[in-house]
Amino acid sequence: MAHIKTIHDLVGKEVGVTPWIVIDQEKIDNHAHNTGDDSWIHIDPDRAAKETPFGSTIAQGFLLLSVLPDMTKSLTLPTEGVAYSVNYGFDRVRIVQPVTVDSRVRGRFELKKVVSKGHHGLLAYLDTSIEIEGDDIAPALVAEWLEYIRLEE
Repeated sequence: MAHIKTIHDLVGKEVGVTPWIVIDQEKIDNHAHNTGDDSWIHIDPDRAAKETPFGSTIAQGFLLLSVLPDMTKSLTLPTEGVAYSVNYGFDRVRIVQPVTVDSRVRGRFELKKVVSKGHHGLLAYLDTSIEIEGDDIAPALVAEWLEYIRLEE
């Protein structure tokens, strides 16, 4: 199966970098409304400006995770011979630093490893990070994200 070899050839390589997206107050407020994660540090710009070292509200950690599925549209994994793929979860997630309101972020993905999963599947381990534009010190989020790939029979 040529497509299995193709994906294995990508191990250790970058397989996607997304365009920059803005994390604005509307996105933060919508996330707060939809999830109940409505701490003042996220939704009260005046108080956050006065009482935090960030000078503004910050994005929720789960908001950062929630933008990852859209970011996977930038992945360059092979699709030949793939029936479908689904999120299989995370082995590790760390919120490294806060994302202040109106920051631009992007995702970066490296294929760490691929292992067989059952007779017709693969598990792809993606080293995933969300970078903050203009901040070269550390990413906002790092994770080891697993994607189940079901191969055509």
